Amino acid sequence: MYTSLFSPEVVKIFQDAENLVGKTGGPFPSPADWRDKMIYFVMVDRFNNLNATPVHLPYDDPNYEMYQGGNFAGVREQLDYIKNLGAGAIWLSPVLKNLPWDKGSYHGYGIHDFLRAEPRFATNPANADTELRDLVDAAHEKGLYVIFDIVLNHTGDVFQYQGNSQPPFSSTPLAIDWRDETGSPVVADTDIALIKNPSTDALVWPSELQNNSYFRRQGEPDPKGNDTEGDFFSLKQMMTSDLDLQHVLIKAYQYILARFDPDGFRIDTLRYLKGNLAQVFGNAIREYALILGKKNFFTFGEVLDSDSESDIARFIGRNSQTGDDINSLVGVDAALDYPLYFTLVNAVKGLAPPTSVAGMYNRRKSVEQYILSSHGDASRYFVTFLDNHDVKRRFRWVQPGNKNYFDDQVTLGFACLYFLPGIPCLYYGTEQGLHGFGDADPAVREALWGIASTFPQDSFFYLALQQIAAIRNGEPALRYGRFYFRPVSGDGYNFGISNTTPGILAWSRILNDEEVIVVANTNTAQPVPVDVILEITLSTPGKNVQILYSNKKTPTVPTQVKEIMQANVTEIDGSAGNGPLHTTRVNLLPMEVQVIRVQA
Repeated sequence: MYTSLFSPEVVKIFQDAENLVGKTGGPFPSPADWRDKMIYFVMVDRFNNLNATPVHLPYDDPNYEMYQGGNFAGVREQLDYIKNLGAGAIWLSPVLKNLPWDKGSYHGYGIHDFLRAEPRFATNPANADTELRDLVDAAHEKGLYVIFDIVLNHTGDVFQYQGNSQPPFSSTPLAIDWRDETGSPVVADTDIALIKNPSTDALVWPSELQNNSYFRRQGEPDPKGNDTEGDFFSLKQMMTSDLDLQHVLIKAYQYILARFDPDGFRIDTLRYLKGNLAQVFGNAIREYALILGKKNFFTFGEVLDSDSESDIARFIGRNSQTGDDINSLVGVDAALDYPLYFTLVNAVKGLAPPTSVAGMYNRRKSVEQYILSSHGDASRYFVTFLDNHDVKRRFRWVQPGNKNYFDDQVTLGFACLYFLPGIPCLYYGTEQGLHGFGDADPAVREALWGIASTFPQDSFFYLALQQIAAIRNGEPALRYGRFYFRPVSGDGYNFGISNTTPGILAWSRILNDEEVIVVANTNTAQPVPVDVILEITLSTPGKNVQILYSNKKTPTVPTQVKEIMQANVTEIDGSAGNGPLHTTRVNLLPMEVQVIRVQA
């Protein structure tokens, strides 16, 4: 077993990976641009098992918080299914070893061994490392990139507090007992360094992490609101400002890169990291990936709080405010786009006006002003989503008594997601119409292979999402283009960003001399005709406007380009104009989205 970062086995893995650079069987090269790669997020335990049905019934029980039995082989079996959806990359929930006695760590975020794959995800537990590498290699053979979900901030439930299993917050470290391989506290040895010949199924590994001072040991989170202090209940937070600890964590994940050949890391709880670890880690991993020939290794983090727009700006891109050097690297490449999630979901469901989304982007323009990129390049800094494993409610809503009524709302929502700036991420099971919701995380962590056991590729949502991905993959402007919200009008004279609930979402993506426009009607019951402004230098009066995509079977083709000499136009930033304009009238059915452009 790899018990130390300096064991001969670990050293050999590093040497082998570096010696194979540029050779057959060596590290897999990076994509040129991650905006070309729609991401499919797999929760390993809840995705698929070839040889067994899920452990627990019903397979979508919103209260079941233990292992269902999904594994690496199950994911490998469905790589074609994922690729055929239009995905270019797979994001795997954490795959490293959690405490064997912890039956509630199916999600993988309670890591206790940062060098080994999770045995419960293997058909042969003793062969877990090989099975994980085989999965990554198989994905690469099909042209799919693989992103590992990783944890730097905390470990699993590796120790117990003395006298109180969940003590209130303490400003100073509390007395603890480390757990053995059964989860029982080793009462006689409160200092991990004193425990002799520990089992590799106990404590925390590699051995370089076995230091009490690396852990906060402060009980529950600070009730005054500083949730970076204390623990996440059973998950034990580390002292990530400690430089020695940082070196261990960096070296451990460089080993993971060498051993398993992933193409990116999604970093859990990024904003909790102390002591500049986010920046140091991002740069160290990027540089080691370059040694391995991975020139565009991708890192993105979870940044979620009440002011997440400003928080994201601290972590991504090249930011002139992070140091004396104007070209200083901040560290990670991108962040999960929670600000978009919090605004777009309600807007596309007709519960908030489109101005809420436009306003978010306008605030982002101000907050991100020191990130040195072009308007189009900024889209590389965000991984966008409509639901995931943490939000407790999938995007799809099923109306009792009329389960398919809001199906077009799903296709509208994901068309908006895929065609807005960013790298879109699809949560597993969305393509089969999963619609879980509840008060706890398992509500959206269904055992997919128990519900859609044949993984059909001809279901309604699978085909719809496949078509949307094909449009994005085929239109460079929708991946790289500059981005502008478009004022719309009902009377042909007064134009503005739609501020009604429900309303009309309209924006333009422009790349060089090509403009693609997206227009979406969030009204669930009423059709809406609306005039949309076109880029005047890229359109000609009298030209036809074509539909590249509609989520309706019989959409109405927009009118020819019309010139309006005088109008009243108000932009999202409050600026105003009066023409001339080029417009087209788009007639949208309820919950219809159209992607259009002026014909050459």
